[in-house]
Amino acid sequence: MNEPRTEQNIPASTTARKAFGDIAPDLARYTDTVLFDEVWARPGLAPRERCIVTVTCLISLYRGNELGFHLRKALETGVTEAEIIEIITHLAFYAGWPTASTALGIARQVFADRKES
Repeated sequence: MNEPRTEQNIPASTTARKAFGDIAPDLARYTDTVLFDEVWARPGLAPRERCIVTVTCLISLYRGNELGFHLRKALETGVTEAEIIEIITHLAFYAGWPTASTALGIARQVFADRKES
């Protein structure tokens, strides 16, 4: 396991710090040190599987603000665009068509941004 992050060794530009560190620095720190350094580093699931679980939860709970970040993370860990579309299609039956439609719009943008970079 990597060395735990401390205030001294957490990069100043983490996603959490950029998103809400100015208004909620403690939440940004917990996001970095507990969520990503501890929960995401647990040995029970590989990062790819954790991404699939997280994307599924975010879609089902209609959490669009966080979905783009986690779709990008999923792609980085080897989840394919086709697999993401299949997850969304499957969830349409459990989480609803509007939820799936919103997720498709976010996925489309993430895929397009990825191709441009």
